[in-house]
Amino acid sequence: MSSMLHSIEVAGILAFASSGFIEARRKRMDVVGVFTVAFITAFGGGTLRDLLLDRRPLFWVENQEYPILIFVISLIAIPFLRHLRNAVTESAIVLADALGLGLFSVTGASLAQEADMPMFVCVMMGVITGIFGGVLRDIICNEIPLVFRRSHLYATCAFAGCWAYLLLNWLQVSEAVALGFGVGICFVLRMLAVRFDWKLPV
Repeated sequence: MSSMLHSIEVAGILAFASSGFIEARRKRMDVVGVFTVAFITAFGGGTLRDLLLDRRPLFWVENQEYPILIFVISLIAIPFLRHLRNAVTESAIVLADALGLGLFSVTGASLAQEADMPMFVCVMMGVITGIFGGVLRDIICNEIPLVFRRSHLYATCAFAGCWAYLLLNWLQVSEAVALGFGVGICFVLRMLAVRFDWKLPV
């Protein structure tokens, strides 16, 4: 994995873990609950990606510093989370989740491309990587997964971001620019969808 891709993966883990921390705080969980929700949110999508691509060992097993980092942050975060107001937590979850969605989706598409998967499969692998951790988080927190509600565009943003990345990659734009643009498209679309109430038609 390139250093750029590695950095994006770490940023995605932290972004999704943050959304897990905040959601666990909303549900008034103890430190075990906070760590569990953050862990599953951060690693759920990447784990499914690795299983589907038959990548061994799993990315968080190969890089044990990832789960250690989440464990340490879980211990540190709890005192700060207690002081967050509900309005702040709602905005923070949307922001962290949108960032994690973009980072993980594009990473998933890139790794699928490295495995010589067809382009559409690469996109779907990216979408799965981006949404699955959030699906598990919502299920554990007794919520209908965000991607399954008729809410603001979500998986569609990941879909667009992955296509943007692959298109630039096909045009032989530098990997850093392609990755950044794909993440940016996904993140901006998600934030605009929340801001302007964009939804798919029934």
